[in-house]
Amino acid sequence: MKLSIVILCWNDIKVIGPCLRSIYSTTHSTDFEVIVSDNGSTDGSIEQIRREFAQTQVIENGVNLRFAKGNNVAIRASRGEYVLILNPDTVIHEGTLDGIVQYADRHPEAGAFGCRVECADGSYQPCVRPLHTIRSEWIAALGLGKLAHLSDWFHPGIYVNWNGETERTAGWLAGCFILVRGELLKRLGGFDEQFFYYYEDADLCRRIWETGYSILYTPKYSITHLGGQSTVNRFDRLAFALDGEITRYLYYYKYGGDRGARRCRTVALVGLAIRRAAYGLLQMAHRTEANRKRLELLRNLFDWNYKLNPIRLVQKGEEPSLNVRVADRVMER
Repeated sequence: MKLSIVILCWNDIKVIGPCLRSIYSTTHSTDFEVIVSDNGSTDGSIEQIRREFAQTQVIENGVNLRFAKGNNVAIRASRGEYVLILNPDTVIHEGTLDGIVQYADRHPEAGAFGCRVECADGSYQPCVRPLHTIRSEWIAALGLGKLAHLSDWFHPGIYVNWNGETERTAGWLAGCFILVRGELLKRLGGFDEQFFYYYEDADLCRRIWETGYSILYTPKYSITHLGGQSTVNRFDRLAFALDGEITRYLYYYKYGGDRGARRCRTVALVGLAIRRAAYGLLQMAHRTEANRKRLELLRNLFDWNYKLNPIRLVQKGEEPSLNVRVADRVMER
C-alpha cells in the first residue's frame, strides 16, 4: 500500500461527503486506502460514508477522542508507505495526491510534506509556519512582526516575506494536510496526545525535525480547506480559547521545562494587555457588539492567565476559576 489517508470525523456530514468524493475522483495512479476515525458522530456521518463510499474503512471510537487521539487510532491501523493526515473539511484538487506522493519519493531527505492550501475563494491560506519560539511569541505580542521584512529573526510566527508561491522547507505544517512517511510517523507514536487542541501538528513537525528529516512544502499541488467547518459553532467561545491557552503552556513546558512555561505566561500577559488596550480604544471610538465581545474575551483570558500557576497547570491540571460561566469542554482531553 503506497498511501493511507487518515480523516478524523465528528459530526461532519456537511463536509465529509465532498472530501471523500474528491479523493476518489482525483487520485488515479496511487494505490491508497482511506481510513475514517469517527469520534462518536450522531449526525448520520457514518451512515453516509458506508452508504456512498463503501470502500472506505471506518473505525468507530464511540466517544470524542479529540484530534490527536482520534487520528492516532487510524494511524495505528494504517498500512501505507505514506500517511496523509487530512481534515474532513477539505477538497482535493485534481492530481494532488498522485503528485505529492511522487514528489515525496524524489525527496528522501524529508520526512513530511505539505501542499498549497487555498480558501474557498482560491486565496492562499497560510498553513505553513516557522517553529514556535518564545522570541516569536514576544515579537507577535509587541506588534513587531513588520520588522521581519528586514530580517527573518523578527518573524512573528509566520513567514512574512513569503506567500506560498515557491517551494521551501517548513517549520511546521497545519494539521489539515500533512503527508508523513508511515514508518517515521509510527516510530514517533503519531501525535502527542497531551495536545488536545492546537499545537499537536506543530509538535509532530518539531519531532520530525529532531529525527534529522526536513519538512518540505511545494505549491505545485493544492487543496481547498474550508477552514473551521468541522468545529465552527461547537464550543463556548471562551472555553475554546482557554483550551488553546492550555496547550500552549503544555508545548512550552515540553520543550522548555518550568522556565518555558513561566516565560509563556509572561508573554501571554503582555500580549493580552496590549490587545485589551487596543480594543478598548477601538470600542471607545466605534462601539460595536463585535468589539464588545472581543474585549470581554480578552479580559477573561487576561484574568485567567494572571491567576494561573503555569507549573501546577501543566503538572497537575489545575486551572484558575473565573467569575463568568465557561461552558463544559465539549471534547474529552
